[in-house]
Amino acid sequence: MARGWESKSVEAQQEDRQRRDAPAGGPSTPEEAAGQARRRTLELARARAAADLAVARSPAHRAMLEAALKALDEQLK
Repeated sequence: MARGWESKSVEAQQEDRQRRDAPAGGPSTPEEAAGQARRRTLELARARAAADLAVARSPAHRAMLEAALKALDEQLK
C-alpha cells in the first residue's frame, strides 16, 4: 500500500529539521569526534563537581571536590 501525501510531507519536514539542527562544522575525523566527546565529558564532570561543592558541608568532602575541580581544570587546558 502506498503512503499518503501527508506522511511524506511529515517525513520531509523531519528530515529538513534534522539537517538544520545538525552542527555545520562537525568533526571531520574520528579522532576529532573522540576529542570533542572527551572534552564534553570533562565539562559535565566539572559542572557536577561544582554543583556538589556548592552544597557540600563536610570539610573533607569540600577538599576532595576542590581537588577534583583543580584536576578537571588541568585536563581541560
